[in-house]
Amino acid sequence: MVNEKNEKYEWIKSIIVALLLAVILRSFFFTPIVVDGASMNPTLQDKDRMIVTKIGEPKRFDIVVFHAPDGRDYIKRVIGLPGDRIEYKNDMLYVNGKVYDEPYLKGFKDRISQGTLTESFTLKETAVGTETVPKGHLFVLGDNRRDSTDSRGIGAIPLEKVIGTTKIVYYPISEMKIIKK
Repeated sequence: MVNEKNEKYEWIKSIIVALLLAVILRSFFFTPIVVDGASMNPTLQDKDRMIVTKIGEPKRFDIVVFHAPDGRDYIKRVIGLPGDRIEYKNDMLYVNGKVYDEPYLKGFKDRISQGTLTESFTLKETAVGTETVPKGHLFVLGDNRRDSTDSRGIGAIPLEKVIGTTKIVYYPISEMKIIKK
């Protein structure tokens, strides 16, 4: 009888510890997310399932998940960091006057028969409305520049709205991958 009580107690204790550990991991370190829409094509597809890492600060070209002004969570790519001057001319990215290659867009650009993937703009001409990315904010774009609600329309993203970065697609299993910058 005493052994049965001890065994039940140990099982209950183990389950509580496991649940507590799961809550801590999900709250502070990792969380799953589902891609909703085509704004990150061709890098990510609608309904891809990913792991979001909540550790560390986002870097240029990281893919981030953030709470958007409309209350939903968006997935976009970091283009500008605080203090950066961002400009697109002739489908080329300029950060602080320097041209940056965007290899993740190459295949998409090659398939475009007319026009450009990214229309020309300066940061001041977007919803950000300033010459540089504000302190404590990020400038983000979807990889599908023709069909993306991003910083051009919703403004710079406050760092406190960023949930984390993501680069691991775990479902569908046939499309499992680690996304490189």
